Amino acid sequence: MKAIIYCRVSTEKESQETSLARQEEELKALSERYQFQVVDTICEQASGYDFDRPGILEILEKIKEHQIQALLIQDETRLARGNAKIALLHVLFKLGVKIYTISHQGELQISEADSMVLKIISLVEEYQRKLHNSKIKRGMERAVRAGYRPEQNLSNRGENAGRERKEVPLEEIIRLRNMGLTFSDIAATLRGFGYSVSKATVHRRFQEYCQEKQVDNKDNHVNYK
Repeated sequence: MKAIIYCRVSTEKESQETSLARQEEELKALSERYQFQVVDTICEQASGYDFDRPGILEILEKIKEHQIQALLIQDETRLARGNAKIALLHVLFKLGVKIYTISHQGELQISEADSMVLKIISLVEEYQRKLHNSKIKRGMERAVRAGYRPEQNLSNRGENAGRERKEVPLEEIIRLRNMGLTFSDIAATLRGFGYSVSKATVHRRFQEYCQEKQVDNKDNHVNYK
């Protein structure tokens, strides 16, 4: 199992440097006991209430790059404190990372209060996903009721179906707008068909189209006076 050792102290005092060295030594012993493959050791001096720490950001990057399965810390306060701790625990658990500590001599056992908060956060995220999917479904249904036929209008759906398109289909934005859909519904509809677009992007592209159309009309105007 691949792992990262993380050591932290809150100040830059000389005595704290000794604490960092001690944390690293103890965590290396813990990794040997569980036969972890330590990919990296990260030590930093920063406040535990600060979420935006170089060391933590580096850990999150390495977890994704090297498929890290475990994080080794002295105790949960070394990871973070307060709201930052809850946020980091949530992120790490979502990434499937197990946390091992010296204080527990094994896998971290979070408190009942922290466990309850993490469950609430997960429930909120789940309902946010459901709400997002409902918006997409509503936009697609409204477009179809208005006569929109995506199987006839959208191109490149063969081998690339399901992938996010980098290009925004301007013709479809114009078509859906002419059907009376709002920019929010147009964005939701296109996301449902695989295009990664926001309401702001849809609105901007439509406004650019309108401005270009006005310029073209002015250029083509002939003054007979």
